[in-house]
Amino acid sequence: MKRFLITSIFLFLGIQFSVAQESIKEVATLNWVHSYKKAQKISKRQGKPILIYFTGSDWCGPCKVLDKKLFHTQKFAKYATKNLVLYKADVPRNKDLVDAKTKKDNAKLSKKYHQKSFPTIVMVNHSGKELGIKRGMYMTEYYFPFFKNIVNNYH
Repeated sequence: MKRFLITSIFLFLGIQFSVAQESIKEVATLNWVHSYKKAQKISKRQGKPILIYFTGSDWCGPCKVLDKKLFHTQKFAKYATKNLVLYKADVPRNKDLVDAKTKKDNAKLSKKYHQKSFPTIVMVNHSGKELGIKRGMYMTEYYFPFFKNIVNNYH
């Protein structure tokens, strides 16, 4: 009985460790550009659309889920690195998380693209022309056709 119990515990711990390792593999680091003007320059130079992600990073529950289930996956990281310029327009409640100039830029972008809900993703070209918008959170599978449609038709 003891042997069975000990074996079961080790088996359980091994499975937990394996699942934890798999989760770590899924997490990806993205290169979010810290200035919208810089994102525009990169977009023009590289010929890629800009993904503007309006988020409330420290208070918006759906934004936190989207971050985890979409933006921190290897699939998205691989796709974005090849096809997108990323800009995060963060509107946190903790005002120390974003500097004054960035707050001002994000407010202008919010007004320009009629952003009223979180999360919102706006795809634009280097001059700021809107190419597509998704408001709210969807199942992550629904974002890739949206991204691919814009990237495939981007000139």
